[in-house]
Amino acid sequence: MFGKNAKVDIELNRAVEQLIKTGGKERILPIVQAGEPVLRQETAPYAGQLSRKTLDKLIDTMHTTMLEAPGVGLAATQIGLGLALAVVEDHVRDDEDDPREIAEFPFHVIINPSYEPAGEETRSFYEGCLSFDGYQAVRKRWLDITARWQDEDGKQHEEHLHGWPARIFQHETDHLSGELYIDKAEIRSLATTENLEDLWAEDPVPTEAAEELGFDL
Repeated sequence: MFGKNAKVDIELNRAVEQLIKTGGKERILPIVQAGEPVLRQETAPYAGQLSRKTLDKLIDTMHTTMLEAPGVGLAATQIGLGLALAVVEDHVRDDEDDPREIAEFPFHVIINPSYEPAGEETRSFYEGCLSFDGYQAVRKRWLDITARWQDEDGKQHEEHLHGWPARIFQHETDHLSGELYIDKAEIRSLATTENLEDLWAEDPVPTEAAEELGFDL
């Protein structure tokens, strides 16, 4: 647990409380966009620097902000906070033939997360980011990972993730080490979300697009 030996950082706690207040009654914060230095910084491990009351409010605010965006994950750096925590959540779509292998991924708070590949298979799909708003590009990621994190109580978790939940976890964890998905994306695939939907339909990795853009999936 974080509580027993943790020391609350009074100054940081006050700053986070002020940050939360900027979200108003709805607790919806602006999302930091690419180019802001905080998105490129290695985050500090979370070790109980916030009071439990403040941590709970921060988690609730991040969750609300993520859903409003809308998105399936939000890292603390994306609201300008350099702490190693993120929130994730996604649900099964109506389309059962989606090749991305989307699966139910209930709401999680992931604190001090890490992952490693579980196997050698990868998959390439279009991916977007709330901090690179309006664009998507193809990004290759591990199909299966071993994910590790702590929850808001400090309890350690380890879980095998597959398909789309594995992609979400990798995306948010990478944020916390200062990486954006675009860093290792297939740059020739970069498209506005509007053009991707209008010109390439709804296939997350359209075969026609792959041939036209000349990249290897």
